[in-house]
Amino acid sequence: MTRFARGFSYTVQKDAVSPVSADVVFASTRFPRYTIGMNNQIVEVKEDLNTLSTKDLVARENALFLEQQQRLSVRDLASKFEKGLAAAAKLSDQARLKEAASLEKHVILKKLRDSLEALKGRVGGKNNDDVADAISIVESLAFQLTQREGELIQEKAEVKRLATFLKQASEEAKKLVDEERAFAKAEIENAKAAVQRVEEALQEHERMSRAAGKQDLDELMKDVQEARRIKMLHQPSKVMDMEHELRALRTQLVEKSKHSLKLQKELASKKGNENLLRLYDIDGTEALGSCLRIYPCSDSAPELSECTIQWFRTTSEDGKKELISGANKSVYAPEPFDVGRVLQADISTDDQTITLSTSGPIDPAAGLGNYVEALVRRHDTEFTALLIQMNGEDHPSQSIHVLHIGKMRIKLSKGQTTIAKEYYSNSMQLCGIRGGGNAAAQSVYWQAKTGLSFILAFESERERNAAIMLARRFAFDCNIALAGPDDRTGEGSC
Repeated sequence: MTRFARGFSYTVQKDAVSPVSADVVFASTRFPRYTIGMNNQIVEVKEDLNTLSTKDLVARENALFLEQQQRLSVRDLASKFEKGLAAAAKLSDQARLKEAASLEKHVILKKLRDSLEALKGRVGGKNNDDVADAISIVESLAFQLTQREGELIQEKAEVKRLATFLKQASEEAKKLVDEERAFAKAEIENAKAAVQRVEEALQEHERMSRAAGKQDLDELMKDVQEARRIKMLHQPSKVMDMEHELRALRTQLVEKSKHSLKLQKELASKKGNENLLRLYDIDGTEALGSCLRIYPCSDSAPELSECTIQWFRTTSEDGKKELISGANKSVYAPEPFDVGRVLQADISTDDQTITLSTSGPIDPAAGLGNYVEALVRRHDTEFTALLIQMNGEDHPSQSIHVLHIGKMRIKLSKGQTTIAKEYYSNSMQLCGIRGGGNAAAQSVYWQAKTGLSFILAFESERERNAAIMLARRFAFDCNIALAGPDDRTGEGSC
């Protein structure tokens, strides 16, 4: 780069350059990259375009921080601000180092220029021109260094502003974090209080539920006891005080009725014809639930087994006789159709026919109507019955069955087995048994359909009559007249 004349020795050249101070500290081992272009102009080699300056890096980071500020959480934002503050401090340190390095470069350039000026006074000719060129290069380097220092100062100011902004933002972020932490703590306390209130409410509700459950259980027990009492009232086999009183009253009524009936018959016999011998008479309470029996009053009366017997029901208004089909035995148990009507029995022998009649209409059973009305409100009522005959033949086992009387149908079952289940129809018949026997007042005849019939015996007369009345009531609601064989349903139907 610098050429020396041939006449100069190495010693002169060595003495011409003043030594550089040993206390100079170089910030970098690499000298700035410059090159001499056309017309001896110093041209700085441009850095790679992909390498950004510190200012651009700071601007890009600031833009990224601003973009991410909305989607970052408070904790992340505070962390970012702290990192940015640390980066700003690092940039400030780097700027301070660059400032020191720049100052050292100025010192070096000044000493280099002074040395070149001293060298210029000692050489001449072409070497003097080379030294002058070197001096101009050093001055150009000093000018560029001054420009770089200005840019560095500007960057330093921007870094200071950014550091201040980041510090303020970090403080605000910390304040916001503290506020959010306090708010979250308050929310947690409120949530704990709400959970505690809910637990207390649940405990109170559980206590109230237990108390209500106990109260409901007590009420249920009372209802069960009342239901048992009502069921016992509806079952004559259960002995209760009220039932005892009712039975005693009924017994007294029956005795008085028999005594009154006997007196009426004696009075009628005396008024009618005192000379006419009475051969037969009717014994029994003239009320629903009893049995009427024909018995001979004279030794000269023919045996009832040798006579033909037929029972009739008549009305007190017109006295028209209605044949009771199948009632041709000496024993007949009135059924609900007979209530309010007078019963007659024609006893035919070879030479004469004797007509017997009750002293008055058949009375209803006490409390039976209310009992049936209570059963009507149910959807299905079960009656325990003994199967006596099926299709006219005696049932061998005579086992206990259950007769279900519902609003639409009647079903006979034994356990899980259904013997018969038929809806109310015109072919169905239901009436009291019209044969003899001690159980006539407790038995019924049921024809479920054509070709299928049963004779059932109930626990009591009351259950038998209630079953007949209930079935006829439900059948009437279905526009079906449920009666016995050849019965004319009309007035008096129950």
